Amino acid sequence: MHAYRSHTCGALRLADQGGSVRLSGWIHRKRDHGGLLFVDLRDHYGITQLVAHPGAPGFDVLERLRAESVVKIDGEVVAREAGTLNPGLPTGEIEVRVRAVEILSEAAELPLPVFGEPDYPEDIRLAHRYLDLRRETLHANILLRSRVIDSIRRRMVDQGFTEFQTPILTASSPEGARDFLVPSRLHPGTFYALPQAPQQFKQLLMVAGFDRYFQIAPCFRDEDLRADRSLEFYQLDVEMSFVTQEDIFAAIEPVLHGVFTDFAEGKAVTPYPFPRIAYRDAISRYGTDKPDLRNPLIMQEVSEPFRGGGFGLFARMLETPGQAIWAIPAPKGGSRAFCDRMNAWAQAEGQPGLGYIFWRDGEGSEGGPAGPIAKNIGPERAEALRTQLGLEIGDAAFFVGGDPKTFYKFAGAARTKVATELGLVAEDRFDFCWIVDFPMYEINDETGRVDFSHNPFSMPQGELEALDTHDPLDILAYQYDIVCNGYELCSGAVRNHRSDVMLRAFEIAGYDAATVQREFGGMLNAFRYGAPPHGGLAPGIDRIVMLLAGQGAIRDVIAFPLNQQGQDLMLNAPSAVQDKQLKELSIRLAPAAKA
Repeated sequence: MHAYRSHTCGALRLADQGGSVRLSGWIHRKRDHGGLLFVDLRDHYGITQLVAHPGAPGFDVLERLRAESVVKIDGEVVAREAGTLNPGLPTGEIEVRVRAVEILSEAAELPLPVFGEPDYPEDIRLAHRYLDLRRETLHANILLRSRVIDSIRRRMVDQGFTEFQTPILTASSPEGARDFLVPSRLHPGTFYALPQAPQQFKQLLMVAGFDRYFQIAPCFRDEDLRADRSLEFYQLDVEMSFVTQEDIFAAIEPVLHGVFTDFAEGKAVTPYPFPRIAYRDAISRYGTDKPDLRNPLIMQEVSEPFRGGGFGLFARMLETPGQAIWAIPAPKGGSRAFCDRMNAWAQAEGQPGLGYIFWRDGEGSEGGPAGPIAKNIGPERAEALRTQLGLEIGDAAFFVGGDPKTFYKFAGAARTKVATELGLVAEDRFDFCWIVDFPMYEINDETGRVDFSHNPFSMPQGELEALDTHDPLDILAYQYDIVCNGYELCSGAVRNHRSDVMLRAFEIAGYDAATVQREFGGMLNAFRYGAPPHGGLAPGIDRIVMLLAGQGAIRDVIAFPLNQQGQDLMLNAPSAVQDKQLKELSIRLAPAAKA
């Protein structure tokens, strides 16, 4: 027999009854039933119930051992008695009668429990992540991650993509988030950067004559942390040659649809082709470029019924060019209590309030539109609003006014709040969409100058002619995002593969040719020697698994994550280094800045 096990703890079935077996694993929990000791033994594959009788070999050892001690047992497989079957376990029809026990590793008192998975402070969980990973939910999440990556990799290869690896030590790039810098010992005073993404390398692979590239790529960005963002993460990095935007969509949609269908556990997944929503439409309809389409509410501009009307605040706003009034419909929200609750929420969000109208059933003063706005604009304009929004008696609408560029995010948050409060969000779906037609440029709030809106290496729609003849703020780019259930899974673009177009695009953003040559010379030079039209994208692995696992934070689908302050509490990173290490790198630390 094998030194440690003849079977795993998830393998035994009723057909094994009467056989002698050897199992090894962790003591998951113990129960004393009238002298009989029941022990759940756990390993990577599952749980098997052990039973030990008083006086039998190993009884005293099992009785005194703490949970999470590691043991090897020999025993006989027996059928469970009627009434003690456990249909929730694959091994629930049998148990193993213990004949011998060997302690492989005795556990000290645990800093956090494994059985039952009670809520526990995150700092303790992360400091003892090896224990946290023994918990059933987190263990299953990490296994799910592995299966999802395997499914993605197989689907990419089946579509004719080839996996490549790109460097981890690379050059710092001035665009995007802050880089993680690595000092060079061999070249004092210079630094490598960890890649924010393999962006330039994957494009250079296309210039080199490869065609369909992919990589499960590690990426590093020194940016503020959120529940769905980490300093280090993995993405499905993809690039393709001789393709249009639609070719890229057609290649990636079956991969994402297939992966989500495989692991959605019965939830509906948007069939492909996924809906395409222009960036400006996403902002005006949903108040975000990451719309959750499980929420059915669509905002509308309703400026006209308020123009020159009796509600002075909105009427005065509309006298200023560029100002507008948006409406957020609220089906079945037609009660003063709900409207007042939404108004109080808006005030808690730092807003002066949230105007509303609700439509009541009834005759005379008891029926029709109600609320302060309704009283000011009159029944005809209120009815025009109801008709435009497609609302019924018993419904409500909320209103936000001013410059849409400053209020659209709040309007989007209000849309989400209304739908959540009214139970309108369909929780049993994964809803995908593409956000397309991003603006190429925007005004930088700090400098007041024209700057790139998103990816500076994107091809502008209209190419050189558009750059030379259009207002920069009117130029759209072949840029796109994939969004699922309100989460951006990735950004992508058809790339700017022409050096003349690239130089002109950067010139508009304030970069002269010498600067572009200095910062992006590797790619610019490559383009001068024949570059194919190419494009790609990079869906985030962590966010995909987070959605499929039904988790709210990517830390719950990463084996060894950092905390919200970017610290590894288990291995104590980041940490100070020895002076001799700094000396080897020609680095002297500056005094800490005073608070």
